[in-house]
Amino acid sequence: MAQRYSIEVLLRPAVELYTVAVCAGAALVCLAAPWSLALSPLLGLGSALAFLGYGAIRLRDALVILRYRRNIRRLPRYVMTSRDVPVSQQRLFIGKGFRWEQQHTHRLMQTYRPEFRRYVEPTATYRIARQLEERLEFAPYPVSRLAKVLAWDSPLNPARPLPPVGGMPRLHGIEPNEVDVSLPLPERVGHTLVLGTTRVGKTRLAELFITQDIRRRNAAGEHEVVIVFDPKGDADLLKRMYVEAKRAGREREFYILHLGWPEISARYNAVGRFSRISEVATRIAGQLSGEGNSAAFREFAWRFVNIIARALVELGQRPDYMLIQRHVVNIDALFIEYASHFFARTEPKAWEVIVQLEARLNDKNIPRNMIGREKRVVALEQYLSQVRVYDPVLDGLRSAVRYDRTYFDKIVASLLPLLEKLTTGKIAQLLAPDYSDLNDPRPIFDWMQIVRKRAVVYIGLDALSDAEVAAAVGNSMFSDLVSVAGHIYKFGIDDGLPGAAAGMRVPINVHADEFNELMGDEFIPLVNKGGGADLQMTAYTQTLSDIEARIGSKAKAGQVIGNFNNLIMLRVRESATAELLTRQLPKVEVYATTLMSGATDSSDIHGPTDFTSNTHDRISSTSVPMIEPAHVVGLPKGQAFALMQGGNLWKVRMPLPAPDPDEVMPQDLQQLAGYMRQHYAEAGDWWEGRATPGLQDTPLPDDLLEGFRHIAGTEGAAEEARP
Repeated sequence: MAQRYSIEVLLRPAVELYTVAVCAGAALVCLAAPWSLALSPLLGLGSALAFLGYGAIRLRDALVILRYRRNIRRLPRYVMTSRDVPVSQQRLFIGKGFRWEQQHTHRLMQTYRPEFRRYVEPTATYRIARQLEERLEFAPYPVSRLAKVLAWDSPLNPARPLPPVGGMPRLHGIEPNEVDVSLPLPERVGHTLVLGTTRVGKTRLAELFITQDIRRRNAAGEHEVVIVFDPKGDADLLKRMYVEAKRAGREREFYILHLGWPEISARYNAVGRFSRISEVATRIAGQLSGEGNSAAFREFAWRFVNIIARALVELGQRPDYMLIQRHVVNIDALFIEYASHFFARTEPKAWEVIVQLEARLNDKNIPRNMIGREKRVVALEQYLSQVRVYDPVLDGLRSAVRYDRTYFDKIVASLLPLLEKLTTGKIAQLLAPDYSDLNDPRPIFDWMQIVRKRAVVYIGLDALSDAEVAAAVGNSMFSDLVSVAGHIYKFGIDDGLPGAAAGMRVPINVHADEFNELMGDEFIPLVNKGGGADLQMTAYTQTLSDIEARIGSKAKAGQVIGNFNNLIMLRVRESATAELLTRQLPKVEVYATTLMSGATDSSDIHGPTDFTSNTHDRISSTSVPMIEPAHVVGLPKGQAFALMQGGNLWKVRMPLPAPDPDEVMPQDLQQLAGYMRQHYAEAGDWWEGRATPGLQDTPLPDDLLEGFRHIAGTEGAAEEARP
């Protein structure tokens, strides 16, 4: 029977069907010939109903067995259009599944026993069909058509091929009664880590989450902020984001920043907005190595960038990477410009003395440490050494120019490569935008503006073409996001605006695909303290080793992992990564039956009994892990183990995407997605730096550029028209 006992055995013949057949035959006899059973027609009808009722109960038990055996081999198809994705104000939908408990471990252990092998492995018909399919592929034309018949993916095909997801279907088939699995939204502020090897469904899971985040509204009818970092450039992910933004009426708040196509990208200044001026130096110098002897050079770079940033702000200029690089290479020009600004306010006649000092200078009386500097810089230094003038910015610039030029170039040698990565080619137009250029239709955004507008942002870092630049830009954005989160935590999102509500916040959903390639030391405070600003991080990567290799410290990698309260693990190939899940689970007791039989000879040779025999079943229990790392390695595509809500283990499978007829993108975005598909790389390839030949030099069609300029111009006009 199918009822639950201590020893549950569902992998067996459906013997209940024998009872069903007997009950059906008895009911037929009672109806057709009640006289054969010495029954009146009325009693025959009642007996038939009784037989049918009992047969229905046994049929239900038989269907449980048959359904269980079917699921062990093949799961029911689970597809869903994006329109049908449930969007809740309370929960985040993940998929269908069940909570994994002791009985599921017991059932899984049974599938590995030899006596149940025939219920788990493919049938003989299936194996023969696959063998014929392989052979018929190379047969002559009329016969080769049979291969397509055998491969027909239809329930009418008795040898229907399994879906191309690999893995072990038994991991999910052991529980036929699935429920919708979801994560309470208050739990998301504790951050979510998604682990899975290449091409097992991480990006599709991200699409499912992003779809809900874009369409979700709170009780007041306001949307949430959605920020997506995509290093590889997944065209389907971009399409999904735009379609969902349009479906939710948010296409005007949809921004694309793509380093691969700067002509159509929005622009962004990572150091242009700050609460404290020192944040500019922290965001830039924080990306430099701080290990060993490099720590001293990073500290000097921080101080030097801080001096430049303070001077630029005093001069009324917004800091950006281009300005900082220009003054790192030539600090003399900034020193002269700031001195002119300072003396114009405090001592206008100082320049007369400085000009006289400059006229007296020659190669013989210039100090050794100032050789190679402009004469006006030397004259300024001599004047300031004679006149007591205190200004912290001027003193900082003065200390910088007093360094020997050769020595100065050596100690900023680690800073210049970073700035070169961020200011080379057309990328400089994106990361150092010209705010005064009114002819450029590309919008400029910053994170505080994105949060206040409840916008949707897609960040394509084009890591296939240049992984170094992608990592540098990603680090800059993360660092800027940390600063914005700190400001929101202290003052709210509307700080400084008229009628602002004190401490008002909005959920900020950040999805970072391949986040290990974008993270640095600034990522630790982002996940550690970002929850106070309602920042909800969902990070996707392959293995724990990726995080450790990127951050360079096992302790720091453990610190990062320890800040993710929710863990979703798809198929992984590294045992250490699988053990991150399995070691957090308790051991459970599973039961097993052992058949014991024996015979004993009789000691009385003259007695009637020659021997005695006995047979009995022995029930034993064994303590085993709830799941093993091998089970995580054997997950089919699109399936995962989810550890959430304080250690509750769920087995989940995601819905397969189904085409939706109304998912139409503009022609220009369709062309961009086509270009992205042509140059898309696997996650295991792009980070190795193997760029596609000629990708950087491949221009986009003129009609595509013109279409994007039209869209950007329309959005810009709409923004200006808003009160």
